[in-house]
Amino acid sequence: QVQLVESGGGLVQAGGSLRLSCEASGRTFSSYRMGWFRQAPGKEREFAATISAGGSTTYYSDSVKGRFTISRDNAKNTVYLQMNSLKPEDTAVYYCAASTVVLRSQNERNYPYWGQGTQVTVSS
Repeated sequence: QVQLVESGGGLVQAGGSLRLSCEASGRTFSSYRMGWFRQAPGKEREFAATISAGGSTTYYSDSVKGRFTISRDNAKNTVYLQMNSLKPEDTAVYYCAASTVVLRSQNERNYPYWGQGTQVTVSS
């Protein structure tokens, strides 16, 4: 089992950048695929990005591709989401999640472990 704690959210102007961090507890972090999801007010939670356990492969939703970068440091038990060129529509609570599924997955049902979320607000 793994516990996840996100940080780094905040208020930023459109066009700005933020880096989210998600620190995991436990010794087996490097065996988990990690993902970032987000939930905007009044909307369902949606997939943003995922990275393989070893960090060699990444995948993004069309809405963030080219602007966001997911990365991980297994020595620090941490996954990151670098968000550039932020838009007001990126405003959401951002969640990191861990999965034991090896193959790439955008389905939150494949992620049994979740953090509490961190708020990102982008002003126009």
